[in-house]
Amino acid sequence: MPFRLTVNGRPASVDAEPGTPLLWVLRDLLGLTGTKYACGIGTCGSCTVLLNGAAAHSCKVAIESVGTKAVTTIEGLGSDGLHALQRAWIEEDVPQCGFCQPGMLMAAAALLRQHPHPSDRDIDAAITNICRCGTYDRVRRAIKHAASLQAGGAQ
Repeated sequence: MPFRLTVNGRPASVDAEPGTPLLWVLRDLLGLTGTKYACGIGTCGSCTVLLNGAAAHSCKVAIESVGTKAVTTIEGLGSDGLHALQRAWIEEDVPQCGFCQPGMLMAAAALLRQHPHPSDRDIDAAITNICRCGTYDRVRRAIKHAASLQAGGAQ
């Protein structure tokens, strides 16, 4: 069945069965492999993307429920170079293995849209992604660093 989507600001058409998770549409049909598959049940956050700016676990989003919502993946986060979060992630040396990082970055992007200057409590509530390497302290520092970069007009 044909579906029309807007992914990373561009129109996309795919042919998929109803009920196909957005994750598989992104990875297998559109070749956007930055969104990772891990648990498949919406608990780890590795597959997090933005739907109209809100964090969503793409493994739990059926293609037919996307409709006209704008989908943003890690590949579309920095539309003109590195996003402030990506810069902060590098500057704060966040990743270890890096597998969970695309989903973590997308969850952080949704957080900063809602809370431009998040508190530790805001971060803890929004960033529920699982990182086996345990980089949570660095993630918190990087989110605050990105908030300061954005406040200074850098992005």
